[in-house]
Amino acid sequence: MAEAEVSAAGAGLRITLAVSLVPGEVRERTLHLPAGIRVADVLADHVAVGATLYGIWGRVVAPEQLLRDGDRLEMYRPLTVDPKVARRERFARQGARTTGLFARQRPGGKQGY
Repeated sequence: MAEAEVSAAGAGLRITLAVSLVPGEVRERTLHLPAGIRVADVLADHVAVGATLYGIWGRVVAPEQLLRDGDRLEMYRPLTVDPKVARRERFARQGARTTGLFARQRPGGKQGY
């Protein structure tokens, strides 16, 4: 049984490559690659314009990271707006009464309940 698992693992890897070039759209491709391949080797063939960081299952990794069978390699594009600034602007636009705890306030109820 162990010999069959080793030979199957040595045959190659199946990974998912996920790229999001525009907000709200994710393109996924399944790749069959040889065992012992690194993230940098995959990126050399599948370069996404504007991608600056790469990760496996949501965790940023170095290009030297070895891939394993079943990994999801993700290419991240840079943020266009700082999340803290966006939250502040959204809060100012919506006002204090329509966000967070106050959005579902009962008529005549105290603030925060």
